[in-house]
Amino acid sequence: MLKKNIEEMFRRFEARDPEPKGELDYINVYTLLVAVVLSAQATDVGVNKATKALFQIADTPEKMVSLGLASITEHVRTIGLYRNKAKNVLALSERLIAHFNSQVPDNREDLESLAGVGRKTANVVLNLYFGQPTIAVDTHIFRLSNRLKLAPSKNVVETERKLEKAIPAKYKRHSHHWLILHGRYVCKARKPLCDECIIEDLCKSADKVV
Repeated sequence: MLKKNIEEMFRRFEARDPEPKGELDYINVYTLLVAVVLSAQATDVGVNKATKALFQIADTPEKMVSLGLASITEHVRTIGLYRNKAKNVLALSERLIAHFNSQVPDNREDLESLAGVGRKTANVVLNLYFGQPTIAVDTHIFRLSNRLKLAPSKNVVETERKLEKAIPAKYKRHSHHWLILHGRYVCKARKPLCDECIIEDLCKSADKVV
């Protein structure tokens, strides 16, 4: 995609939604971290349903550890891969208490030292809570990056690096939210809603159905 078209695309995204928000429900940075860990290979809606009751009784690492594995597991049992995710939530909570004074760290290296936290999860937390201009590449962003020729690549790490270079600095902080929402609700995988797309005229994809 041409540089001028990338600029125009994000200008339109910003004009439509200046302050895009993630769709996961959370109370504080700790519950955000837990929610993002639970959201791997699961829908935000499904995670929100499971964490509504959980976060009411466990919104700190100490409270989560006090619940114990069996109780955590029961609360998240409706989420895919729930057994392993429950173990990760308990383990990351214990590590936060033991190594970070119960505080969620504000850097990628320390975040990725926590159970269940990979690069994408760390990027989401750094962006949403700490306001860092990180780009969390999920399936929607990976698809759009290739479909729109915005950052064509074969893996998510390469996509992230190319997006960091391609996206103008002034749009970078909110860029992954705009792309996720666009991919989730408009530029869908099987049947993109091109007649509802605000960047249809900038798109040269072979998948266009206009």
